[in-house]
Amino acid sequence: MSANLPTLAHAAAGRDLQRHEKVVLVADLVDSVSLMLKDELGVIRHWGAFIDQVILNILPANEGRLVKSLGDGLMAEFNGAPQAAACALAMHRWFDESQQGASGAPMRLRIGMHAAQVYEGEHDIYGTGVNLAARIAALAQPGHTVMSSAVRDGLTDGLDGELEDLGEWYLKHVDQPLHVYGVRTAGQQPAFRTERADPAPFRPTIAVMPYASRNVEFDQFAIGNLIAEGVIGRMSRTQEINVISHLSTSALARTWRTLGQAETHLGADFVLSGSYVVSGDTVLVFSELASTRHKEVEWTGRVKGDLEDLMQLDSEICDSIASECHQALLERGAQNALVRPLPTLQSYGLLLGGIGLMHRSTKSEFLRSREVLDALIERHATHALPRVWLAKWYILCATRGLADDASNLANLALQETRRALDVEPSHPLAWAMQGFVQLHLMKDVERALESCNQALDRSFNEPLAWLFKGMAHAFDGDGSLALPAGRKALDLSPLDPLKYYYHSLMASIAISAGQYESAIDFAQQSLRINAAHLSTYRSLTIAQSLAGQQEAARATLALMLQRDPQFTVARFAQGYPARDRVPAYLEKLKDALRAAGAKES
Repeated sequence: MSANLPTLAHAAAGRDLQRHEKVVLVADLVDSVSLMLKDELGVIRHWGAFIDQVILNILPANEGRLVKSLGDGLMAEFNGAPQAAACALAMHRWFDESQQGASGAPMRLRIGMHAAQVYEGEHDIYGTGVNLAARIAALAQPGHTVMSSAVRDGLTDGLDGELEDLGEWYLKHVDQPLHVYGVRTAGQQPAFRTERADPAPFRPTIAVMPYASRNVEFDQFAIGNLIAEGVIGRMSRTQEINVISHLSTSALARTWRTLGQAETHLGADFVLSGSYVVSGDTVLVFSELASTRHKEVEWTGRVKGDLEDLMQLDSEICDSIASECHQALLERGAQNALVRPLPTLQSYGLLLGGIGLMHRSTKSEFLRSREVLDALIERHATHALPRVWLAKWYILCATRGLADDASNLANLALQETRRALDVEPSHPLAWAMQGFVQLHLMKDVERALESCNQALDRSFNEPLAWLFKGMAHAFDGDGSLALPAGRKALDLSPLDPLKYYYHSLMASIAISAGQYESAIDFAQQSLRINAAHLSTYRSLTIAQSLAGQQEAARATLALMLQRDPQFTVARFAQGYPARDRVPAYLEKLKDALRAAGAKES
């Protein structure tokens, strides 16, 4: 809820507005839309009973005035902070007590409070302080209250409630960070602690059906199952999608005719199906990925290989199908996020789109990815994952030179990882991304390693934690620790949609281990997938120079300078995270750039 500022002029035209110091309280019903869809009449009745209680008892008892009441929120004003805090706690308590023993999703409020000079009309209040109270309310978790320091300064810890310092937070459309606090009853959980959120909304579900034979031989039925099993095995190793088990898809395959059946019986968002032709020892496999929701073909592919390959654990045929299908999902998400209205997209589509767009080359696509992630955060405020990727967006914003104040971007990125960890304290990717922020933006290798280790303590198989840990050791020039960590990351995420990024960082890791040919190979593989990633050109230039391939290094440097004309050895050294820790190793990298023809400054 926010003030409708254009009405201020309209109100002023009819009467004089009085300006007073007030504590503004804004309360919003959490997930009101989804609650209404499940039980519209029940929600309306319960909300109505709450408003009656507010008007008849809660506000009078705390000397407050109801400014406005909407279908899923309200605004009230108070002369003092203690009265506002008591009212907020009473509102939360009413919902807790009125729903004891009730079935279904509970109704909860998030409340924000701010003290400021406001303009008072007969039926409304106006001013930037009103909008700020609404922004602060958006920070609160369900069942909690967050307030500005202006309100907190009027409260006494233990008397007006248990106060909690939540630190500085950046609010939407507010340039400077705001120090905020929580207030809760004794024994209530901290303001930013909730149960682990269900990751299901962010993962599309895929059913891989047994492939059909185009040959007439009856004994080739097993080949179609081998293909499906191999693809399922590879796709199930990625964290971005849910894959239906082969037993379930095989059971449906006997009667499967339409995409609707896969959606109804398996809950699948996509179906991967296909056919194959056997000729001697060779098999030709045709694949098709279709959306069950839109009934559209999203991708088609064809791969040819030896029939014996299907019997191998690391089947190249199955790996090719799974990898191309996975990449198609990412590209689809990015394209939809560009051309379709964001509210029409499912949550997994928004996440795939946001991740895909932030790693594209054009500035417009990169900025669009921020809009996508913001929409996802608004939809799933209590989930960590969208905030983790928003932190990554801030990192890329800094590395792409799209903001003048890198320290501000570092604070924003750390704020998002902190908020993600407040929501889900054991989220391994949030810990890993925090380490990445500390490494690249804060230039703090030790703290970065600590965060990566925290991630691995919570999930030993978190690939990005291994990758970022490997990079931290690589910046230190310690290839003996960097290389095993990097290879572990590759093993854990063989079909990652950001495979180019893994290969880009692996190039730097291989350089630290003195494996320059391997570094060149990793960098070239990365550039084949994404030719816009600047740091990959830098790593390739260094690797080629250290390998004695000076002509190739000069050519790579020229390509990098086309994309980043301001690059110099001095600028590279200034941004190097471990510049004060390993001066000798840094000098080695600088010499490699000089040998390739890079300018000193």
